[in-house]
Amino acid sequence: QVQLVESGGGLVQAGGSLRLSCAASGRTFSSYAMGWFRQAPGKEREFVAAINWSGGTTYYADSVKGRFTISGDNAKNTVYLQMNSLKPEDTAVYYCAADSRHPYWSGPPPIRRYAYDYWGQGTQVTVSS
Repeated sequence: QVQLVESGGGLVQAGGSLRLSCAASGRTFSSYAMGWFRQAPGKEREFVAAINWSGGTTYYADSVKGRFTISGDNAKNTVYLQMNSLKPEDTAVYYCAADSRHPYWSGPPPIRRYAYDYWGQGTQVTVSS
């Protein structure tokens, strides 16, 4: 069983920065690919970023590439999403997710939400113009 708890959301002005954290429980957390997704009101949940279990491979949505950075700290069982140069269109609830069904997967981390089987409760990010 894996539990994920996000934190770090809040209200920020356009151009500002936030760092989201996702704290995970579970002995085998370090073997999972992890992802960040977001969902704005009236829209479907969309992929933001993902990192493989070793941290050696990361993927980003085109809309956040160059502004967001995903990273992990296995010693702390935590995944981060550093968000810089925030825009009003980044406003959404941000969720972290874990793919526990493919531990130590040597391929790239998944970007489809259906590949992830554990989800956090989400944290609100609001960017004002």
